[in-house]
Amino acid sequence: MALRIANDSNMRMFGVLILVLLLVSCTSKNRIEKEIAAIPMDVEILRFDKEFARATITDLPALKQKFPVFFPEQFHDSIWEGRMKDSLQRQLFDAVEKAFPDNSELEDQLVPLFQHVEYYFPEFEPPTVVTVTSDVDYQNKAIVADTLLVLGLDTYLGEEHEFYQGIKQYVSKNLKPSQIGPDVATSYARQLISRPRNRDLLSQMVYFGKELYLKDVWLPETSEADRMGYTEEEMQWAFDNESDIWRYFIENELLYSTDAKLSGRFINPAPFSKFYLEIDNESPGMIGRFIGWQIVRAYMANNDVTVPQLMIKTPEEIFKNSKYKPAR
Repeated sequence: MALRIANDSNMRMFGVLILVLLLVSCTSKNRIEKEIAAIPMDVEILRFDKEFARATITDLPALKQKFPVFFPEQFHDSIWEGRMKDSLQRQLFDAVEKAFPDNSELEDQLVPLFQHVEYYFPEFEPPTVVTVTSDVDYQNKAIVADTLLVLGLDTYLGEEHEFYQGIKQYVSKNLKPSQIGPDVATSYARQLISRPRNRDLLSQMVYFGKELYLKDVWLPETSEADRMGYTEEEMQWAFDNESDIWRYFIENELLYSTDAKLSGRFINPAPFSKFYLEIDNESPGMIGRFIGWQIVRAYMANNDVTVPQLMIKTPEEIFKNSKYKPAR
């Protein structure tokens, strides 16, 4: 009986210790978030999409002077005049105007994102944001070019929008306003993370794991599913099957394999990941990125490393010191 009492006492003490650690962690996070929210951040947003949509041919010289980067010299003015008159372009302009009548949606996502980026990387200079229509170029939704951030607003109209008919569902599911922040975060993350020197699967996984970890600290109010580009159901599937996925990678000796097919199977956007098993149709694509994310999270939890320092750590060092072992 005495032994049981001692065990009960130890369990209570352990529970109290865990509670204290959680409270300390939450207090620290709250303090950091207050500091971040206090960072002054003015974001200049230029609505090129609106100005071009409302312009006439006589306005073209002034537009070219204001936005020279969007008017390459090799294109004759007749190209832009034709675009102004094109009925499909008019429909595209109208759809964007309806979805983004003002800048509030953009500011709500970009201001806190830029504050977080500046907190962790003080050398960051917020860009001038220029919004455009891009003929639904979903492969280039958010482009960083020097001091500019170019956003194709016609790629954020909502996954069910009529303009996205014919686009594969695994792509169209992310053509929604809530993906603006994650897409912009991706563009800036890739300026900070060196592409892996090795071509093995682990290096690719950790590369994208770093990107997703930056989204963790830059976009704390964004859901994990939106950070990953998954639906909530896909996110839950990934967590539910994490240990089985990891065992598959280990048992098939894939971590250090340089087989070029592995990127298509587990890294690149796709309707599902390719284990060549019955579970394939249930799985979301990019599952290798998800595992890389969990490895980087484990590394940061088990090592005293700053976010900028993480950017220069090698995949091998991160994996070795992560102590990553998904729970069954």
